[in-house]
Amino acid sequence: MATATANLALCQWPSSSFTSLRMHVRLSCRAQNLSVSAVDKTLCQIKNYGVIACLRANSAEVAMEAANAAISGGVSVLEIVVSTPGVFEVLQQLVKEHPTMALGVGTVLRIEDAKTAVNAGAKFLMSPAIVKDIMILDDVQSGEVLYIPGTMTPTEILFACDAGAKMVKIYPVSAVGGFQYISALKKSFPHVSMVASQGITIDAIGEYIFRGASSVVLSDAIFDKEAIAQHNFSKISKLANSAALLANKAVNRLC
Repeated sequence: MATATANLALCQWPSSSFTSLRMHVRLSCRAQNLSVSAVDKTLCQIKNYGVIACLRANSAEVAMEAANAAISGGVSVLEIVVSTPGVFEVLQQLVKEHPTMALGVGTVLRIEDAKTAVNAGAKFLMSPAIVKDIMILDDVQSGEVLYIPGTMTPTEILFACDAGAKMVKIYPVSAVGGFQYISALKKSFPHVSMVASQGITIDAIGEYIFRGASSVVLSDAIFDKEAIAQHNFSKISKLANSAALLANKAVNRLC
């Protein structure tokens, strides 16, 4: 138990300090029989893989095929936007087929959707803003489900952390300075785990992670709109593979 506690502390250590310890985090998080909470396992998965693939589709069938294409390409953390038709049924099926993956629901603004997502097996919930009702949801408070609220300003980041958030989403990051904004925020909040979201391209993954992001959200960069419309799932798989490889290289670069 002492070893598990020590390893867990590493998972929560400031990313801008002691970056040489990050390899130990990756190894300990993936070690079998490590006694940590469900939320801490999800946190480690998100940090280890460096990319959260964000899927939105106009039907449950397309969502399922696109999700499986991305997974076959190497995606290990997947968020399905709540507006996707049949989102909870798709999530439930994916959880059944890929029980070790970190699967979640995004753009969650209503407590009802949050509860349904949790019941469907979501390991994390993500919002574009701070939703207080979700922050105090029993499954979030008990450490069973990770909630990643959306923040933009230092004040919002501080509020979210004070309210118990273990990770925040910086959104819309491209509109406020991109990776340079992440770098600026980390100077004041080196202890806060940040997910960069909005308008990020695959070739920018490394820069975001190097500047302090724990992970980046990729939506159109993986689930290309034209590929989705044409049901070109092979292209989605290739994009996912490129993203996974670059993210892995970026995370290892910090070790």
